[in-house]
Amino acid sequence: MRPIHAARSLSLCALILALSAVPAFAEDAEHSAIIVTASPAVEAAAARVQRTPGGVDVIAAEAFENKLAVSLRDALAFSPGVYTQPRFGQEVRISIRGSGLSRGYHMRGLTLLQDGVPINSADDNGDFQELDPQLFQHIEVYRGGNALRYGGSTLGGAINAVTPTGRSAPGAELRIDGGSFDTIRAKAAYGYADDHGDAYAALTADRSDSDRAHGDRKALRFNGNVGLKLSEHAETRFYASAQTIRQKLAGALSERDALNNPAKGNVTGDQARDIDSIRLQNRTTVDLSHGALAFGLFYNAKSLSHPIYQVIDQKSEDRGVFASLDLAGDLGGMPLELTLGSQARFGAVQARQFVNTGGRSGAITANARQKAQTINSYGEARIAPVANLWLIAGGLYSHGERRIANRFAPARSGNVDFDAFAPKVGLLYQPSPAVQLYANYSRSVEMPGFGELSQTPAGGAPGFTPVGLQKAWTAEVGTRGRRGIARWDVSLYRADIRGEMLQYSVVAGTIPAATFNADRTRHQGLEAGLDLVLAPWATLRQVYSYSDFRFRDDMQFGDNRLPVVPRHVYRAELTLGTDRLSLSPAIEWLPQGAWVDYANTKRVGGYAMLNLGAQAQVRNGLTLFLDARNLTARRAIGDISALVRYTPDNAATAADEGSVAFYPVERRAVYAGVRAHF
Repeated sequence: MRPIHAARSLSLCALILALSAVPAFAEDAEHSAIIVTASPAVEAAAARVQRTPGGVDVIAAEAFENKLAVSLRDALAFSPGVYTQPRFGQEVRISIRGSGLSRGYHMRGLTLLQDGVPINSADDNGDFQELDPQLFQHIEVYRGGNALRYGGSTLGGAINAVTPTGRSAPGAELRIDGGSFDTIRAKAAYGYADDHGDAYAALTADRSDSDRAHGDRKALRFNGNVGLKLSEHAETRFYASAQTIRQKLAGALSERDALNNPAKGNVTGDQARDIDSIRLQNRTTVDLSHGALAFGLFYNAKSLSHPIYQVIDQKSEDRGVFASLDLAGDLGGMPLELTLGSQARFGAVQARQFVNTGGRSGAITANARQKAQTINSYGEARIAPVANLWLIAGGLYSHGERRIANRFAPARSGNVDFDAFAPKVGLLYQPSPAVQLYANYSRSVEMPGFGELSQTPAGGAPGFTPVGLQKAWTAEVGTRGRRGIARWDVSLYRADIRGEMLQYSVVAGTIPAATFNADRTRHQGLEAGLDLVLAPWATLRQVYSYSDFRFRDDMQFGDNRLPVVPRHVYRAELTLGTDRLSLSPAIEWLPQGAWVDYANTKRVGGYAMLNLGAQAQVRNGLTLFLDARNLTARRAIGDISALVRYTPDNAATAADEGSVAFYPVERRAVYAGVRAHF
């Protein structure tokens, strides 16, 4: 390690330790739960996930409701270990423990769910744009192998967005906000409940010209659910959501343009991603005398029109079923809990590509029928041999099938099956009611999706490309709890990976396609959250991540670091005031930028960005808020598309030959809004 790097690491660690060492007072104070006063439903979710022997957390909607939260980046900014960086508009990078770090679009290595039902396609690839934070009651984050109970077997884990019901959010809610770049959003929602059932419906609209050229967007979303009380012990709930999203793509820039002309966008080919989708699902829950049973089914349909280097036209349908059983009892006088479950997804995609003629479809270049199924079955047993110590053991069995019938080039059709088992062991020790220590060791298995299995080789047509499983063993230790003025959540992890799916530059005769399995890589790091109640009118919340991702004895790259994710990321927000009136200055600090390429020839600069929030409760149920970002108009690189080797700009020429792989941070912006509940 270079001396300057060691010094930076030590200084940041010292900062965290210094903050955690603030003298404790009033250990039993009412302010021990310092994030926000949460609803009973959110408190119940927090209590449930904290029975997990690993990194988990729950983010109540109150934590981001006074912000222009247009994406999961805004909602998860203070979730420990979740790396979220902007690209443009609602397009962001979301990664946990380095999941999908070489993917320059959409998302890989995470299971996204809404109300416990996966919105990932049956091939496990995902897109987060259909999730609108305005509609969430809370978000549950399960990092790594801690996502077992949701059928998650990937390196990153799972994120479950939970929407309100008529019981948790009765009455009417109206919201409107907007500001810079002609941004405006609106929400109307209503919840109703009686002795027989409840209902909730919400309609949201969003439009913006974006802080970059050719990044404008507009969206209209509906979410609703109806719960029917079947008996004193059983309930069934029907969910429906529909989205229409129109997003222009500003695209990546060279580093010079990203820093000197961050408003620039790519207008070539009128690139865009337009989505029309609908999701229907049902969940029935039965309270048993010593546990609970849940089961249901779901159906997702999506139409995607996506002009990029070509026009991608896809029509997809996914359907599935799920069931879970939770039991509690005792074995020889020792408390025992058991969870069993299964989740099956089946999908089909009609995937076509056309020549992009100014954003419209020209001659057809690809036509394939893609079918996938993914079945995850899991079980976990928890036993307490002594008071306050739980031993946990479980595992997840995954079966996957991928079928590509290439109608445009039949010789490039292909099929592949996957079967894998991912065990997990752990322990959870609670030395006091407010403190937990935990450790776990788990395996993750990530299957390639159609984005990896259907690739375009140099000079050829899209077709089947053999890509194997990504497998990892992850060890994790950590603690969470509260004491005095402090509330913390800290995890250390190390994942040794074989077959990490990384993207390379297509080179005719040498590298025929973009994504292949690397040999051995390692992802290790620290995920830390620390909140401090400094006074009845002052609260400081912070998150810090240390990420050390690298090759291991690679034939070409040795022990080089992997690109995209920087080693250090720190965010802090100081809230001054009361529930009636408060001011919240915030900072986002990357002391050192990330590597750009596998060859480690180029690294971007770090940055510090200042933000400011404010809210005023005019009267009960009526709140005004302000969300100001990048107050100093800082110019910096926000995200990177991973490169094999960076191409520098030749300063001797007027042209910019630098690699086009950079996304600038959001320019200075001010938003304001009003929320009303009655």
